[in-house]
Parts: sequence; structure tokens; C-alpha cells
Amino acid sequence: MTSENTTQPDLNEETRNIWDQNAAFWDERMGDGNDFQRLLVGPASERLLNLQPGEQVLEISCGNGVFARHIARIGVQVVATDFSTQMLERASARNTEYSDRITYQLLDATHEDEIVALGRERFDAAVCNMAIMDMAEIDPLMRGIRQVVKPGGRFVFSLCHPCFNNTGSVHCVEETTVDGNIVATYAMKTTTYLHTGPQKGVAMIGQPASQYYFDRPLHVLFNACFKAGMVLDGLEEPAFNYPYDGSKVGSMVISWTYYKEIPPVLVARLRIPG
Repeated sequence: MTSENTTQPDLNEETRNIWDQNAAFWDERMGDGNDFQRLLVGPASERLLNLQPGEQVLEISCGNGVFARHIARIGVQVVATDFSTQMLERASARNTEYSDRITYQLLDATHEDEIVALGRERFDAAVCNMAIMDMAEIDPLMRGIRQVVKPGGRFVFSLCHPCFNNTGSVHCVEETTVDGNIVATYAMKTTTYLHTGPQKGVAMIGQPASQYYFDRPLHVLFNACFKAGMVLDGLEEPAFNYPYDGSKVGSMVISWTYYKEIPPVLVARLRIPG
């Protein structure tokens, strides 16, 4: 695995260009939230954030602004940031109802100084949904968040589950006969976990350009948080483990909706020591 202490400017810039290329397609497909956002990521993030009206919230990698718009409805003030100008344009165009509560700003989360420039101890909470696995570095993000969130504040992030939903994961399904009935068993096989490098993949079938995934095992992910001085105090592993007809899974041959005991997403809450 590439060290988190090693800057990768060329790879980071290539990642930015990829997301600029995918912005229009992503925005059209995502809209106001796909199943992952509406059923897994959004609810878990909201529970862990526990936002209150009037709070100041920083969002890192806001994409088309779906979560910023969602939390603005409760009366928080959101500074929604992204390093893709194309994504920010799409997010701003959709922000009609909550234009007085959301400010969009260009920001590269791999640059600590850009985060700190927002204002030390300015925010009550920060959030980063489904983007950390897209970042070439995360140490600058953690150090920056530690400085701009108030003591006692919280930072919630979600990402593809490092154990079950990485570039080394293989979906498996087996059929067997039990009491005269054909029963399908869904499982995951992991080919790599501890040592991986950046790998290209596809988040949405049909997107113009494949994007980089920067898989990190749990110890790398959370040690970056701890090294920055934050404390883990909340964790969720949402899965599609409830009645769901899978009618909106698109053209995927094997959908995550069938893997009811395996979480595709990890959501964590870090606290800023007070």
C-alpha cells in the first residue's frame, strides 16, 4: 500500500479529472439519492451526526449535494465542498429550496491548508460520505478536520466497507437443494485486504470514466484518525437486511440487496476531544 505520508499530486489530479468527466452522468443517475444513499448511507450518517437546528456543518466531497440538501431541511448551515468544479456546478444548480442554508466551495481535501483556511473551530460537525476511498491521501483530511471542528464536535464519514466491499472482493452465490427447494446462499470472497495499491473500478455502470479506488484496511483508516487526535465513539455497518424487492438495482447481475448479512458500507463517528 502506498504510504499516507507520500504525496501523490499526479494521481490526485488525475482523480479530479476523472470526477469532472463523470459529474454529469453521476448527477443524472444520483439525483436526490440512490438506494445506497437513501437506505444505507444517509440514515446511518444522520443518526451518528445527530444534528441540531442552527449548527454549522462542513461537508467534504459533497458530490451533487444530495446530503447537504437533505440535512439543510432541519435548519443547519452547511458549507459543502468538493474538488471537482463540475460536481459543484451540478450541486449548485440543484440547490433551489435551501440556497440560504448551503454554501458551495471548491476545496481539495488532500490539502490540509485548504481545510484549515475555512476557520479554526468553526464547525459543530463535519461529514464525508462515500468519498474517503476515492482520496489519494487521508492524513491531511484528518488533520484538517481536527482543527476546524469545535472541541466536543463530531466528524462522521462513510465509505465502502474495507473488509467486504473493496477492489479485492468477489461476489459469490451458490445453489443447493434443501427439503426439495432450491436455496441460494450469498457470500463474499476477499482476494486482497492488507496490501493493495490504487485500483480503477466503476461505481455506476455506464459512467464515462473509471475512477480510482484507494482501499485501506481498518488499521490504516482509523490510525489516521487517531494520529490526528480524534476519538472513535460510534460505528454502524448498514446492510440491505430487511424486506426489499431489489427492483431498482439497475443492470447489476448480482446486487448487494441479496447480501443481507454482509454490510457494503461502514459509517464511523469521530469526536474532537473537548
